[in-house]
Amino acid sequence: MSPKAVSSEAAFQFFSILYALSSILLFMNLTRRGGAKAFFITLGVCLTILAIVLNITWIHNNSRRLAIDLLGVVLFAILIAGVVINTVFLVREVRRNERQDSFLKAVTHELKTPIASIRLYLETLQRHPVDEQQRQRFYTIMREDSDRLLATVETVLKAGELGQRQRVQQRIRVELHPLVAECITTVLLRHHLQPEDITLDDIPGSVRLFVLANIEDLRTAIFNLLDNAVKYSPNGVHITCHMGIERYTWVVLSITDTGLGMAPRDLKRVFKRFYRAPSNDQVKIKGTGLGLFLVQTIAHQHGGSVQALSEGPGKGSTFQLKLPLLVGNPPRKVPLQ
Repeated sequence: MSPKAVSSEAAFQFFSILYALSSILLFMNLTRRGGAKAFFITLGVCLTILAIVLNITWIHNNSRRLAIDLLGVVLFAILIAGVVINTVFLVREVRRNERQDSFLKAVTHELKTPIASIRLYLETLQRHPVDEQQRQRFYTIMREDSDRLLATVETVLKAGELGQRQRVQQRIRVELHPLVAECITTVLLRHHLQPEDITLDDIPGSVRLFVLANIEDLRTAIFNLLDNAVKYSPNGVHITCHMGIERYTWVVLSITDTGLGMAPRDLKRVFKRFYRAPSNDQVKIKGTGLGLFLVQTIAHQHGGSVQALSEGPGKGSTFQLKLPLLVGNPPRKVPLQ
């Protein structure tokens, strides 16, 4: 083997070891994730290019040994594939940890804020005399804060519950229109909205649409879709709900708002666990990043799907929940796996 080939091979081994050590350092220090992500993407690309150049040099310097060259090309291709996969894995781990950090911060805020508010009003009632009207106003605020606290806890618990694949529940025959109307009423009360802010279109021909579902899970999915539409409409809530039949076998619930909208790249990402679509108003928008993840999980467990549509930022969004249409009268209760 020529000195040039030995030098090329030694350099390649050196950079391979350097990349492996860098990968280990990433897991030892995940606090500077933004810089780490850019660093490992750049490092992976540079090492791949360098390895290709070194391999071509090695083949050129050892062109007489054809069999060994072919074996080297195969092994080198496997090594390059490993480097690329490792880089992709590291970047995905960084992104996953970023989402988890964002979730922890959001949950901490969602738990701490109502607790601090309730404590403040309790201390005020304890230390200062207040008239009956003021006292009732304090009670109302504390009840709203406790409802908000309970909703956050239930969302986190529901996410863990739905993650258990062997969970056994019961499906029953559920009429969709009254359930959506019930969820709309709950959202209107929780966000202090007017009835005209969220409208539910009548079904053409007064057709009654039924699905086979776990009613609590389905209520959670519909509520989260409505709650998400309200939260991402900071400049005024105008939400329209519409139901229809698709291909005679599917019930489709469409919830359309005129809020912030989404970029095309976020239309699928919003359903990932802990993911929150970036926006200038994100600081003002409360949430844990679990709502739409729960919607997608519930839809899949019921044999359906959910889809996000938007023409772009500032142009509103439409979420379509699609579930199998129930025809006929099934047994009273059906196990749900």
